Amino acid sequence: MDLIFWRHAEAEEPTAGMADLDRRLTAKGRRQARQVGAWLKLRLPEDCRVLASPARRTCETVAALGRPFEIEPGIAPTATAGDVLAAAARNGGARAVLLVGHQPCLGEAIRYLLLGGDERVREGGLSVRKGAVWWLRCAGDDVGPGARATVRAVIGPEFVA
Repeated sequence: MDLIFWRHAEAEEPTAGMADLDRRLTAKGRRQARQVGAWLKLRLPEDCRVLASPARRTCETVAALGRPFEIEPGIAPTATAGDVLAAAARNGGARAVLLVGHQPCLGEAIRYLLLGGDERVREGGLSVRKGAVWWLRCAGDDVGPGARATVRAVIGPEFVA
């Protein structure tokens, strides 16, 4: 199974009284989302399941893909790597899952799949830049303890302009 991790594009800074989930993409973020969305459109399998955090900035990012997506609370800004991997494991039989979310949980989930270890560890995650995609291939459908993955692609918006 392929797991594709897409960090939301650049978002506005929070203002006084603004809920974190309400932050929108900046003009630069909308451009990043379009660029990476176009790159993904050419490569995603037809049966790819697309999951997005309930945050507005992730929904705006994934909307650039032009495909239906599901809101997944398990990849919200407060999620852990374990939450992200649990959401990915509920793949509904799809051979690929695209998860549009946040740091640090995306980087922690990627580190867990590539290097092993305890998914609850909040230190040592990999850095995922805003708007970037990390595409991993897991052996079979297993993303639980002991699962291992290989990197298929890592791409940032500046490389697909």
